[in-house]
Amino acid sequence: MDQADLIWMNGEFVAWEEAKVHVLTHGLHYGTGVFEGVRCYETERGPAIFRHTEHLERLYRSAQLYYMPVPYPAEELRAATHQLIVRNQLRSCYIRPLIFRGYGQMGLFPLDAPVEVAIAVWEWGSYLGEEGKRQGIRAKVSSWRRISAESLIPHAKASGQYLNNVLAKIESQKAGYDEAILLDDLGHVCEGSGENIFAVRKGAIHTPPQTAGILDGITRDSVLRIARDLGHEVVEHDIDRAELYLADEVFMSGTAAELVPVREIDDHPIGTGEPGPVTREIQTVFDAALHGRDERYLEWLEVVGPQATSPNGSMRATQPGQAPLRAATQ
Repeated sequence: MDQADLIWMNGEFVAWEEAKVHVLTHGLHYGTGVFEGVRCYETERGPAIFRHTEHLERLYRSAQLYYMPVPYPAEELRAATHQLIVRNQLRSCYIRPLIFRGYGQMGLFPLDAPVEVAIAVWEWGSYLGEEGKRQGIRAKVSSWRRISAESLIPHAKASGQYLNNVLAKIESQKAGYDEAILLDDLGHVCEGSGENIFAVRKGAIHTPPQTAGILDGITRDSVLRIARDLGHEVVEHDIDRAELYLADEVFMSGTAAELVPVREIDDHPIGTGEPGPVTREIQTVFDAALHGRDERYLEWLEVVGPQATSPNGSMRATQPGQAPLRAATQ
């Protein structure tokens, strides 16, 4: 991975190589941590973080669900992220805030272990590759099922839970595919190893509901709004595995992957075997929104540095971190 110069850890900027934790850090042993994946894009207004407020809100909700009181207010993390991007002289980057139980307590009862916070930024291209975004990817339905809400909390973006996704990803890669698709505990389509999933059939866009154990994706929410703005019918319902094979188009979305067409699943070509028109239309608008080229979605961009974007999309001078948190996206 591409290194930056600085990482923010517990209120301080430290050199990338010095951002270390003790070997007995609780989160390292038991996965007691929550995190976010956020992106900053270069725009004509300067570097801008995509839906930063919603990512911070989800980060704090995840921490709350796992009984981790965050020792810093969200606005401090917002300001630290802005400063980190500026001090690392980045125009676009991936952002990884992490809240975890640190050193000081061993064993399965974690509440006496300190809660620590770190934020890292670095240059990172599309998770599934630029070629995948252009031509589509090959996916495999994994033999590993998505964790059940009766066992853990799928709506939390928690570190330990991602062992589930890791198993699916390794299985798909070893079998020669680009990505995995997980089913939920009832056998319905859930999501990719790091993306939400959508199927297009007869003009309508179908996607699994919250009850299928999906992560409440912020990119997913963006895609759904764009799709509706474009006049597409969107249906959230349980989807069977075979419905993916029979779809006219399938695509995935996520912060790291952005929006990626799926051209083949389990060796079944999807539709024509090439990215379809609905996928391409939404992908084009989404890319414009990410880079500030679509006036309708400027509210999603938070400009880094002494400039920030007001809710109506106009520019206003402010210090990073002053914009209030909005209500959580549902």
